[in-house]
Amino acid sequence: MLIDHFITIYIKIFFVLTPFFVFSTFLSLTNHFEEKEKKLIAFKVTLSVMIISMVLYFIGNQIFAVFGITLNSFRIGTGALLFLSAVSLIQDKKQDNDENLRRDIAVVPLAIPITVGPATTGALLVMGVETHGFWQNLVGMLAVFFAVFCVGVILYLSGRIERILKKQGVNILSKLTGLILAAISAQLIMIGIQGFIQ
Repeated sequence: MLIDHFITIYIKIFFVLTPFFVFSTFLSLTNHFEEKEKKLIAFKVTLSVMIISMVLYFIGNQIFAVFGITLNSFRIGTGALLFLSAVSLIQDKKQDNDENLRRDIAVVPLAIPITVGPATTGALLVMGVETHGFWQNLVGMLAVFFAVFCVGVILYLSGRIERILKKQGVNILSKLTGLILAAISAQLIMIGIQGFIQ
């Protein structure tokens, strides 16, 4: 059913975007900004990620055709990258905050590669290829859009959320996201291996 398709893609994309890791990184990169500046950056990040995600979601077939990559091999590669992302979340590894990146951080590094990194790129490409028909593509696009929008809302309300959760709460959510990502990565790898065996 289309509703199930929407929920499945939404949940996967939401966690693949690692919202709480993005949230904690956003806070560390914008800790010297005014509240109004933070909200503007959050809006720019959300818009950038939406555009990038839509492009990746719809050009998967073309990328596979150009490079001669099979869907199963891409599933395994994406699963491996997702697993590395999950490990980094659980181990609480932080991105490097180079001063040169602080001048214009909305697109780089917040949108790319922190929010849409290699693992997210792979997941979007695989989901786009697996989705067939007009209605499934439309529902899939809306699910991706809504997942990115929810991440954007978290960034937009980052100041309030930080005051409520405090640092320890954000760290716990990041580790939970890592565990869910690890499960998604294992599933992708297993499906890819089964495809090769068959």
